[in-house]
Amino acid sequence: MGAEEAGRLVSQVSGWTLEEETKEIRREFRFRNFAEAMRFARQVGEIAEAEGHHPDLSVGWGYCTVRFQTHSIRGLHENDFIMAAKVNRLL
Repeated sequence: MGAEEAGRLVSQVSGWTLEEETKEIRREFRFRNFAEAMRFARQVGEIAEAEGHHPDLSVGWGYCTVRFQTHSIRGLHENDFIMAAKVNRLL
C-alpha cells in the first residue's frame, strides 16, 4: 500500500497514526489504572482471534498501545484499518 492511500485510510480511523515509514499504524489508549488497560488488551485480543488478524500490544499502568501491520506483506493492508476501526469501537 502506498503512502497516499495509507494516509487517506488512517484519516478515517480516529486517533491512529502512521508509523515506520507508513508500514504500520499505531494508537495508544489511556486508562485510569492497570486493570482497565489489561481488560482492554484482552478485548482487543478477542477481536484479533475472531478475525485472525493480530496486532502487537504493549500494556502498562494506564495504557495499552496497539500496532497493526500485515506481517506477510511487511506493510499495511486494508484489513489493518478495518481492525483499527473495530478496536476503536471498544471504547
